[in-house]
Amino acid sequence: MKKSKEENTILVDNSNKSILVRGCDPAMALQGAKMLPPLVGNPTCVGTTSDTDFIEKLKSQKWSVVFFAPGACRFNAAQLPIPGSNSQTEGWPLVQYRTLVRELQGEGIQIVETQLESETVELIKNALAKVSA
Repeated sequence: MKKSKEENTILVDNSNKSILVRGCDPAMALQGAKMLPPLVGNPTCVGTTSDTDFIEKLKSQKWSVVFFAPGACRFNAAQLPIPGSNSQTEGWPLVQYRTLVRELQGEGIQIVETQLESETVELIKNALAKVSA
């Protein structure tokens, strides 16, 4: 670990870890997948906005962190359906998504949720720190 003089923060190498992001805005998902990794130690970051793709990705590999983006969390808080659902997940609240993630990834998977973009980086850093390489 090394300190960045500009930010006076400890930089951690998370390049051997991965984040699966479930969002609901394709443009934000693309932007987030580019902007987030350098802020949290350069893990692989894959975004998806459809449950068909999300479930396929959950089944395809082991992820370090599954992150439900702020937009999806706001839809959930408003008790509205999260855009991008399919016939299996239509109308699901986040509690059902968490159950599915744990079924497919195991009980130890780190799941991050927040309605606030400003909390994203710190929450993901904390989740990644709990994951063994």
